[in-house]
Amino acid sequence: MEKKKMWYALPDSLLVQVFSHLNAVSLVQVGTVCQSWHRVSCDELLWKKLFHRDWKIDSSIPIASGKTSWKSEYKRLKHHTPVLESEVLTDHTHQVLHVSFSHNGDMFASCSKDGYVKVWNTTFPASVRYSSDMKMYSWNYTQFSQFNESDTLLLVSGVHFGAHTASGEIAVFNLSDCFTLQCRVLNKPYDIFGTWYTDDYLLAGRLHFLGHFISCSALWLNKAWQESDSEKKQIVKRLFKFYNKSASSIRTIMIANCLQSEESSAEESNGGNKPVLECGQREPSTLHQLSEQLVKGNPVSHNALSTSQWPVPNSRRRQRSTESSSMDVKVDFNAECQEACTVYSPIRYSLEYRRVESAREGVDSDDNDDNNSTSPDFEDPPLPWDEDWFELSEEDGSEVSNKINIFQENFRDNDVESEKEERETVDSIEEDLSGEKLLDPREKYLIFTTGSLTYTPHQIGFKRIKPFKFAEQVTETATLSQRIQERREKRNAPSVSPNWQDEHAIADHFDKVDHIIDLHGHIIGMGLSPDHRYLYVNSRPWPQNYVIEQPLFPPPIAQEIDIHVIDLVTLKEVGTMLRSHKAYTPNDECFFIFLDVSQQYVASGAEDKHGYLWDRHYGNCLAKLPHTDVVNSVAFNPADNEMLVTASDDYTLKIWRSKNRIQHLNIQKRVENSLIEINN
Repeated sequence: MEKKKMWYALPDSLLVQVFSHLNAVSLVQVGTVCQSWHRVSCDELLWKKLFHRDWKIDSSIPIASGKTSWKSEYKRLKHHTPVLESEVLTDHTHQVLHVSFSHNGDMFASCSKDGYVKVWNTTFPASVRYSSDMKMYSWNYTQFSQFNESDTLLLVSGVHFGAHTASGEIAVFNLSDCFTLQCRVLNKPYDIFGTWYTDDYLLAGRLHFLGHFISCSALWLNKAWQESDSEKKQIVKRLFKFYNKSASSIRTIMIANCLQSEESSAEESNGGNKPVLECGQREPSTLHQLSEQLVKGNPVSHNALSTSQWPVPNSRRRQRSTESSSMDVKVDFNAECQEACTVYSPIRYSLEYRRVESAREGVDSDDNDDNNSTSPDFEDPPLPWDEDWFELSEEDGSEVSNKINIFQENFRDNDVESEKEERETVDSIEEDLSGEKLLDPREKYLIFTTGSLTYTPHQIGFKRIKPFKFAEQVTETATLSQRIQERREKRNAPSVSPNWQDEHAIADHFDKVDHIIDLHGHIIGMGLSPDHRYLYVNSRPWPQNYVIEQPLFPPPIAQEIDIHVIDLVTLKEVGTMLRSHKAYTPNDECFFIFLDVSQQYVASGAEDKHGYLWDRHYGNCLAKLPHTDVVNSVAFNPADNEMLVTASDDYTLKIWRSKNRIQHLNIQKRVENSLIEINN
C-alpha cells in the first residue's frame, strides 16, 4: 500500500521521466489510472518526442499550421489516415488507368482500357451510378476524366482506335441529365488529356507538323454545350499556339487559379529569352526493361505520332548507365500497413515553404475571399486574338478550318437580304456584345509539360491567362459562294512557306511561353494542391551531365520517381523527395503515374504494385497500399481526406478509408485480404 502511495505521490517531473520510456499505447493506458497520471500523460513534450520518433520525422520540423497539439497530430496519423482497405471494385474488365473525384465528394469516375467510363457513388458500399461504353465512338480506351467546378459535367478523354495513332477525343457528359453525351471534341495528341477552363468551357489540343522535328501545338477553347440555336454563335476559339522543336510537343495541360503574391515576383526579361529554372542534379540509375507483351498503363503518344518527316539518324544510342543505386532503406513507420515504406528520403521543403505555411493561417482568415491575383508580371497579348491562322499544309489547314467553321457549314446565300434586315441584325449583335461577361474574372495559369532537347516531356511550361471575353456572336460571315471563291484564290496563289527551322524568324507566328522549369527527367504526372498554390510533379530523373545528341534518343531514366514541389506564386521549386517510389519501364515504354494532393496528404501510384501515401506537411511516408499490378492513379475525396481510391492494372479499384471511418461505418475489418494490421 505504501508503494502505491509512493507512485501517486511522485512529482510530475519524475513521472514525465518515467513515461518518456513508454510507447504511445502504454502512455494512453497509464493515463487511465488516475487524474494526476492522465494530466502528465497528456504532456505535449512527451507526445512531441513520440511523434518524431515513431513516424521518423525530423525533429526540426514544426507542428503543422493551425495545429496546437502533438498528441492530436499523432492520433490523426494513426486513426485518420486512409490506409485500411474497405472495398475492392471489380466492374472493369481491363486495366484501370485513372480515377478522379467530384468537388462535392459524392462521386468519382474511373477510366479503363476496356473502353468504359464509370461514375461511382462514394457511399458505402460504392456502386456504379453511370456507365458508358466509348468504343461505340471508335475509342480504343478511356484514359482521363475531370469534373467541372459545379459537378454538373464530366470531361472524359480517350484514345482512338489504331495501332499507330496519336489521335484522341474528349467527350463531355451531362451529370444532371442521366449522363447524356453533351459533345465530342478532337484532341491530338491524346496525352494532352484536356482540362476544364471554366464551368462551361474546356481546353483541347491539336498538333500540326511543320518540318523536321518541328511542329505547332494549338490549344482550343471549346464550349461544352455545342448545340446552338443560331448559326452565328461561335462554339470554339483558338487560345494559344506554341512552337515545338526537337520532336517535342505540348502534353498534360491543366489550369490553375493565380494567387496573390506576397512579395514582388516580377522577373527580368533576360533579353527576351524564356527563363529556365535548373533543378538539382540527378545521379544515374540502372534501367530495368520489362519483357511483358501486355502494354502497361497509358503510354506516351510519341511512339504513335507520324514520324515520316523525322528520319532516324545513323548514329548509335549513347551507352546507358549501369551504375547501380544504393540499397533501399527499410523504414518502419508504425502505420497500419504491414509493409514498410521503402524510401530514400521524405518530402523536404525549403525554408521559404515553411515560412509561407506558418503564415497561411492568418492570411487565410483575413483574405480568404480575395481573388485578385498579382502573380509574376508577364507580357500577355490581349485575348482573344484576331490574327488569322498562318498557312500550314492543306490537310492541317482544312482540319483547323473545319473546327472553326463548324457552325458555318449550312449557311445559305444571303445576297437577297434587305438593308433594313442587315441593320437590325447588326444592332442586335452589338447589343449582345455590349452585355458580354468575362468567362472567368480570375487570372489563371495554363500549365503543361513540354521539352526542348528531346521528345520526352522534361520541362513544365507556364502561360498566364488574363480575363477575357468569348465572342459568341459572329458579326461577319462569308456566304458559301464567297468561301469557295476564296479557296480557289488561295490554291492559285503562289505559296511562300516560312523557314520553320528558324525559331527567331517565325517567333511572331506563335505565342511566347512565360516561364519554363526544367526538371532534367521524364515527367510522368502532375497534381495541384486544393488551393492551387503548389504543383506536385512526378519525374524520373536523367543521369547527371548526360549530353543529348539526338532528339529521338533521350537519356535513360531512373528506376525511381522523384517528387518536385513548385510554388505557383514564385514559380520556384520549394520541395523535393528523391527516389521516393518505383518505376521500371524505359523511355519508349514509360507511361503516366498520376498523383493527387489533399489538404493534409500526398498520394501517388507506382510501378512496384503499390500506391504511396505521405503526410503533406511532415513529408513522411505513412503507408504502401498494395495491389497485384501497377498502380496508375490515386485520388482523394475532396470532401473527406480520410477516403482514398487507387486504380491499377490489376483491373480493380480499391477504396481506402481511415480507422476512424471504418469504425464509424461499422465495416468489417478486411485483415486477410488487405494485409492490414489493426492495432486496437
